[in-house]
Amino acid sequence: MPVSPGTWALPAGPTFQPALDRAGELTRNGAGTFAVIDASPRDDASTNLIRDAFAAARVDEWTEFVADCGKFEAEITREIAKAKFTFGELEEEEQSLDRLRRWFRDLKKRDVLALPEATAAEGHLRTCENVLDGYAEQVYQFMHASTRAMDTPPESTETAR
Repeated sequence: MPVSPGTWALPAGPTFQPALDRAGELTRNGAGTFAVIDASPRDDASTNLIRDAFAAARVDEWTEFVADCGKFEAEITREIAKAKFTFGELEEEEQSLDRLRRWFRDLKKRDVLALPEATAAEGHLRTCENVLDGYAEQVYQFMHASTRAMDTPPESTETAR
């Protein structure tokens, strides 16, 4: 019996159960067919084929994540170069970092093979956090200096007689 194009292979384990449950729900809601079948490879070549395919997909995800970390760092560098030290911009960058953190957690859950790319990606995420901390410090210093300048009365241009 041929297998349809919508066939997926996942490693067995509790990590993927919520995704399987959701896929089943969506399939049933769309009047589709859904079946979960436990299977074991018959030989080392089959085991390696499945492991390698799964690893390749995770490596692609980690590569994309690291690229987005680079974009985040470049964005902060541009804001510093433009001296755009506003709380609004800082909040926007904090939201971008939160998105990277959520994405990292999601990728980490799927990375049941504990690939070395995950460790490298975590390092890039830490770098993003440090870059944002540095930018935040500059924003706070700038805003503090601006506030202090507004609180200081202007010097009198009149001379005492």
